[in-house]
Amino acid sequence: MKKLLNTLFVVTADRYLSLDGENVVVSAEGEEIGRVPLHNLEAIVTFGYTGASPALMGACAKRNVALSFLSRNGKFLARVVGEVRGNVTLRRVQYRTADDPVRSTQIAGNFVFGKIFNARWVLERTIRDYSQRVDVDWLRAKSRFLRNALDGVRSARDVPEILGIEGEAASVYFSVFDNLILQQKEAFPFRGRNRRPPLDNVNAMLSFAYTLLAGTCASALEMVGLDPYVGFLHQDRPGRISLALDLMEEFRSVFADRFVLSLINRRMVSGSDFYEKENGSILMTDEGRKAFLSAWQTRKQETIVHPFLNEKVEWGMVPYVQAMLLARFLRGDLDAYPPFLWK
Repeated sequence: MKKLLNTLFVVTADRYLSLDGENVVVSAEGEEIGRVPLHNLEAIVTFGYTGASPALMGACAKRNVALSFLSRNGKFLARVVGEVRGNVTLRRVQYRTADDPVRSTQIAGNFVFGKIFNARWVLERTIRDYSQRVDVDWLRAKSRFLRNALDGVRSARDVPEILGIEGEAASVYFSVFDNLILQQKEAFPFRGRNRRPPLDNVNAMLSFAYTLLAGTCASALEMVGLDPYVGFLHQDRPGRISLALDLMEEFRSVFADRFVLSLINRRMVSGSDFYEKENGSILMTDEGRKAFLSAWQTRKQETIVHPFLNEKVEWGMVPYVQAMLLARFLRGDLDAYPPFLWK
């Protein structure tokens, strides 16, 4: 099992990354401002356009340290990928399965089943823990809709039908998301999911969290030998990590959404951590992003009991466990892919 190490986040746009011996060196205007041993890292994420040295990129690729480049506002730009080390037999099975409508539907259905199941339990947890502060009848009605949607996923005949159910379920889930925000309502209103660009503080954090989660899922899939670009639910598109987007569906609500809610409800972020651009898009400030990423690292270290393995794992390891289970299914070691079902 992969050891959960640290991720180095470089949040200031004018920082340049290079390699000095076994250390990652962070520089500003030619002056060194910090260094971190490369062997202590599982990933590096840098925001801005200054870049990294070819030597560092080569070392990261060789040692399987994910090096990702994001724009200043958190949009994914590129990721350094080294020599493909995936199991060729496993990838052949993956490609054949992706071309098989029946098997693709089965796997896609399990991804979406996990997504809707987990979204429902986010609502149920809120009802249980905050019944005096939320509209219980409204949340229960939406929870019943999601429960019925699970039956629809199980009986779906093809991927387009599954996508239709998933889209409707997501719309219902986000229709009550504002009800889950219990603090700082004025600074963090939520009137629906929007992106490209995000138009409010909540959507800015959701998009940022999803970007980080997608990168983790892509790394997890590569680690077990799968191709993150060939999915079963999301169709092939040049440059899109379709299988990583498939895998992350199960974790959107229970990891990313609950994390964003905790930042707001625990007042770990505030309205001053965001600013608006001329086009109306909302971005996080450097200080806001630092607070977000620090809390993200802490959350990854928290442990849960994995519902399928019945073993304690860190939250940050869950995508790697699910990638491993998917690979085992494709190899024929499991009868079906077991989605991550959280309660």
